[in-house]
Amino acid sequence: METAGYDPGALGPDPERLDRIGAFVELHVEQGRALDLSGDRVGIASAIWPHGRWRFDFRGEANHAGTTRLADRRDPMLPYAETVLAARREAELAGAVATFGKIAVEPNGVNAIPPSYAAGSTPAPPTKEPGHRGRGRTGGRPRPRAGARRQPRRRTRVLHPVVGFDHALRDELARILGSDTGLAVPVLGTGAGHDAGILSGRVPTAMLFVRNPTGVSHSPAEYATEDDCVAGVLALADVLEGLACA
Repeated sequence: METAGYDPGALGPDPERLDRIGAFVELHVEQGRALDLSGDRVGIASAIWPHGRWRFDFRGEANHAGTTRLADRRDPMLPYAETVLAARREAELAGAVATFGKIAVEPNGVNAIPPSYAAGSTPAPPTKEPGHRGRGRTGGRPRPRAGARRQPRRRTRVLHPVVGFDHALRDELARILGSDTGLAVPVLGTGAGHDAGILSGRVPTAMLFVRNPTGVSHSPAEYATEDDCVAGVLALADVLEGLACA
């Protein structure tokens, strides 16, 4: 990594420095349990799966929770719940994932039927074959409900295509790591974004994963044993030596 003369206040890529980078290899704890299930300490990334983010707006009619008959309600929570369940069913059929992780309710009171409800969804296409198929299905469609005052609305926020890591570099990593042990290093995809994915459009990039026995990520429960961390560091050192001496 080139650091001499680095200006921390400079923004954006520096073409002159990028041109001096032969390859970028990132070491990261796996955000999942593939390595734990296979019994391997270290793996190589194949690609970052594509994913999208959507915003759903559900409109209803504000009213009193204790006095309004069910038949008279225009409750946006019902089409929201149906949309969540439908997205989950479609994700299971497609071998994908779908998540509603951000919500905003107005007026957010325990005794009020809300007039509006916004939800954020982050689905991802099938994990076995990185690509664009499944994006539309697992995005989920807002489900209209009989008697609803307004039809739900879906707005696309972000769409990220598949990011495939450099095949030649990936194969070289597998060769370097396999030459020491004689064992094949597993290759697996990931649904999480990484620095290597951002840089992949400018320089050849690759990733090494360290086993995560819990599979938990973005949580204090994310974990890797000391022995597995050491195995990952040694694998990275072997890769850097192999690439530098090639």
